[in-house]
Amino acid sequence: MTLPETARTVGRDVGSLLYNNYKMFRAQATIGALLLAGCVTAPPVQEMSDARQAIMAAEEANAERVAPDTLADAHRFLAEAERQIQEESYGPARLNAVRAKNRAVLALRSTQERDAAD
Repeated sequence: MTLPETARTVGRDVGSLLYNNYKMFRAQATIGALLLAGCVTAPPVQEMSDARQAIMAAEEANAERVAPDTLADAHRFLAEAERQIQEESYGPARLNAVRAKNRAVLALRSTQERDAAD
C-alpha cells in the first residue's frame, strides 16, 4: 500500500465514523423529542386535582363571603381547564388549572387573614 492509498483508506474510515455518529445523534434526538412530546401532551391530572382541592378548601373557609371575585375566578379557570382537556389542549389546560389553584389559595389566604383580624 502506498501513502496515497493509505490516506484514502483512513479518509473513508473517518468519514464512515462521522456518518455513523451523525446517524446515532439523529436517533437519540428523535427519541428525546418523542419523550418530551409525550410529557407535554399528557393530561394535567395532578394540576386539576390540586385546583379542585384548593377550591374546596377555600369554599369550606367561606371564601365566597370575603373574596367572592377571586373564588369566582378560580371556578372560571377550572371550568376553562376542563373544557380544554375535552379538546385535548393539555398545555393550556395545565396553565388554567394552575391559575385556578393560585386564585383559590389567594381566596383562602384572604379569608384566613380576615378571620385573624376579627
